[in-house]
Amino acid sequence: MPGTLYVVATPIGNLEDFTLRAIRVLQEVHLIAAEDTRRTAILLRHYSISTPTTSFHAHNEQQKQAPLLAKLEQGQLLALVSDAGTPTLSDPGTRLIAAAHTRGIRVEAVPGASAILTALVSSGMTTDQFLFAGFPPSRAKDRTAWLERLTDEPRPIVMFESPHRILKLLGHMKDVFGDRDISLGRELTKKHEELVKGPISFVINKLKSIKGEFTLVISPSIPDRRKNSSVDKMLIYKEFCHLTDQKDLMRREAVLRLSRRHGMSSKTVYKAIEEAKKAID
Repeated sequence: MPGTLYVVATPIGNLEDFTLRAIRVLQEVHLIAAEDTRRTAILLRHYSISTPTTSFHAHNEQQKQAPLLAKLEQGQLLALVSDAGTPTLSDPGTRLIAAAHTRGIRVEAVPGASAILTALVSSGMTTDQFLFAGFPPSRAKDRTAWLERLTDEPRPIVMFESPHRILKLLGHMKDVFGDRDISLGRELTKKHEELVKGPISFVINKLKSIKGEFTLVISPSIPDRRKNSSVDKMLIYKEFCHLTDQKDLMRREAVLRLSRRHGMSSKTVYKAIEEAKKAID
C-alpha cells in the first residue's frame, strides 16, 4: 500500500508559529524533503524532532522526484517542507505533488503560517478577494510589462520581492501605478518586523532597512473619474506630444512621466492618448 505525502507549512519567522499537528507529522514520517536542510534543521532542533532530511529544491527537484516517489510507493511516509511558509507557493514541490496524485499516492496538506495571508490581514485592505502575483520578473523590461498587466486589477495584489531589488520595484511601481497606496511588510513575525503603509513615495522614504524578506500588498485599482473627460484626455495628449516632440523622450518614458504627474496608471494614460488622437482624427 502506498504511503502518504504530507505538505507541511512551517513558520515564516517566529518558530512558535508551528502547529501541534505539524510537529506530530514531522516526528512520524520516515523522511523530510526540505528546500534548505540547514534552515529546516534549526526548526527540527527547536522541537526535538530527529527525523532524517533530504534536500529538495529548484535545482535538484527533477533528479530527486523519482527516488521520493519510489519511497512513497513502497509505503513510506514523507513530508515536504519549504524554507518558510507553505510549500509550492513560490517554492518547489508542485510537480512532486502532481506526480503523487497521478500514481494514486495520498497527498495531505498540513496548513500553517503564510506570509501572503499575514501581510494581507495586516494591511487593512479588503480580504474578500485578492490576487497573489508571486515574484516580479527581475529584468526591467519584463517587470514593466508585468506591472502594466496588473494596473487595472480590482482586487488587492500580494507579491514578494527580494531585498536587493525592493527599491527598484517600488520606483517602478510608482512609475506604472502612480502613487498608489500599498502596505509593505518586512521580516514578518520576526524580531525586526516592520510594516509600512501609505502611498508608494511615503513607503520609499519611510523604509528603515532593505534587509530581509518583503511582502507587499497593493491597493486595488480605482476607476479614474477623469478618464471619461474629453478635456483631460486632450490635456494628456498635448503634454504627451510636448514630451515626445520637444523633449525628445521615447513614447514609454513620456507615458511613465505623465503617469507620475497625474497619479494615473500607464495603461490609463495610453488609453487617454489613443482616444484623444481618435477624437482629433
